[in-house]
Amino acid sequence: MRKKDSRMNIQNTIDNIDWNGPNWLDKIFEYPNRIIRIGTTFSGIGAIEHAFQRLNLNTDLLFAGDIEPNCKKAYFANYDLREEAWHTDIHNFDATPYNGIIDLFVGGAPCQAFSMVGFRRGFEDTRGTLFREFARVVKECCPKIFIFENVQGILTHDNGRTWEVIKNTFEEYCGYDIHYQLLNSKNYGIPQHRERLFCIGFREKTDFKFPAPIELKYRMYDFLEDWSDSCFYNVQSKCKELGEHDFNRFTFPVSEVEDKYYLSEKVAKYVLAGGTKNFKTSTKTDLDVARPLLHSMHKMHRAGVDNYVTFNKNKGINGIRKLTPRECHRLMGFRDTFNIVTSNTAAYMEAGNSIVVDVLISILKQLDITKYGVDND
Repeated sequence: MRKKDSRMNIQNTIDNIDWNGPNWLDKIFEYPNRIIRIGTTFSGIGAIEHAFQRLNLNTDLLFAGDIEPNCKKAYFANYDLREEAWHTDIHNFDATPYNGIIDLFVGGAPCQAFSMVGFRRGFEDTRGTLFREFARVVKECCPKIFIFENVQGILTHDNGRTWEVIKNTFEEYCGYDIHYQLLNSKNYGIPQHRERLFCIGFREKTDFKFPAPIELKYRMYDFLEDWSDSCFYNVQSKCKELGEHDFNRFTFPVSEVEDKYYLSEKVAKYVLAGGTKNFKTSTKTDLDVARPLLHSMHKMHRAGVDNYVTFNKNKGINGIRKLTPRECHRLMGFRDTFNIVTSNTAAYMEAGNSIVVDVLISILKQLDITKYGVDND
């Protein structure tokens, strides 16, 4: 049995953050020409793949998969992967052919079983046991590093026993050195309040600490398609230009939003209602930092749950509209170069289920992921 390490006491505490080291924003990759061999499962629309695109690093995508057909459609419209390297059902995926040739394995088993939105049934929900399949793939392909992402509720579910099972599985069954921390996307450059657990497993012992938060320079409005009254708006190019580094630069034109995104009088009345007699909710819109984007955004929840803006009073009912799929993708860290090829309903679900790209970028830079790659011969 793996001997318990006193370092585990600092996991998910402020001592687990690299406050004194170099700012991860300014870190330079030591081996920028190396190739990172990547495998993913529960791949969604490819957040880690897009992170590598933004970092302009070389990758070899060896396998990916998701049970949702729309995710596959979106994935293949944006990344170069062989058809036979895609798996639909993780239960039927054999990762042993990839043993020893994966540098980075990334995934986040479906989180609804542990989230407040999903009623937190945990292992009683079949989705809650899919992490065991993730662990099996780790065991079979034996990556140099893996990243497991999930909702914060997984830490406290069943008084912490659920997380203890998961952590012990990664340590004892998979044989990895585990480091984990709750990270909020608003602390890593994206104006969205989205706190998620990031668990990183290393084949070798390490003193890794997570990247320190940075100042948030943007508000939700800066990511809107039709908002030009922004200090990041370039009058000459008629574009908004965000970001100080190549990897975190967002440049996109400002243009009108279609009328279909503006709420009807009936829907607006429902959305702005303060809840029911037994359940009260905020009616605040136009937030600086967006509420967590949900996979069910297409259903248009009340204003206390979803995000709405009202600045264009010339349209709709007092200007209230929902976010567009493109705006949601931006708030998840996807540049406009990402091709949205599915329906609006599917695009909202895909964005809401994704990992925030900028948080992944901060981790990859903190790791210097190129140290784990292979030379490009």
